[in-house]
Amino acid sequence: MTSASQEKSVNVWDPLVRSGHWAMVAAFIVAYLSGEEESGGASQLHVWSGYAIGAIVAARVLWGFVAAGHARFGDFAFGPIAGILYLGELVRGRARRYIGHSPAGAVMVFALLLSLAGTVGTGLMANSGGDKQAAGNAGGGMVAQAVAEENEHGGSKKGGEGAESAIGDLHGVLANITLGLIILHVLGVGLASVAHRENLVLSMITGRKRPGAQS
Repeated sequence: MTSASQEKSVNVWDPLVRSGHWAMVAAFIVAYLSGEEESGGASQLHVWSGYAIGAIVAARVLWGFVAAGHARFGDFAFGPIAGILYLGELVRGRARRYIGHSPAGAVMVFALLLSLAGTVGTGLMANSGGDKQAAGNAGGGMVAQAVAEENEHGGSKKGGEGAESAIGDLHGVLANITLGLIILHVLGVGLASVAHRENLVLSMITGRKRPGAQS
């Protein structure tokens, strides 16, 4: 970007927001595409990309409370109704231009943070069952004890397996909901870019946008 163009733009997105955004994109793609191994369990790539997503979500939430400027949650504390009204105006080509997050963008940010946190949380719960099983298989005495307990309490073990299966199913549902939100987010970014005549993807790379509250 030239110095002349920089003078006609303002800094909007700080480095942490930008790096976290693209790191999240990469981590989610890896996690979604590496969902299960042939054995039916989670691959190590899936597990570690899930940890990365959890760390990024935690960092973004913390940054939303302590950051200054447009990264702060208080800067885009819009509710769902405001987001819906904004979308209606955007489709009509009459939506106000926001330097930071628009009302619809704000709702999407909070929805994605919640869905990602839920996906990571259920993934950790589902994987903990696999970790316990692997630990049990590592020791012969523990295996023998597990077999004895299964014979004595077969019903309770089936109930536990059912609960783990339900958590795994919920994990998959939340992952698909997150994917759906991401698709809507991409469509919304495209629509807003056309309506306001600016490249919002580029602004998330450079951190800069043209000044002015209205397009």
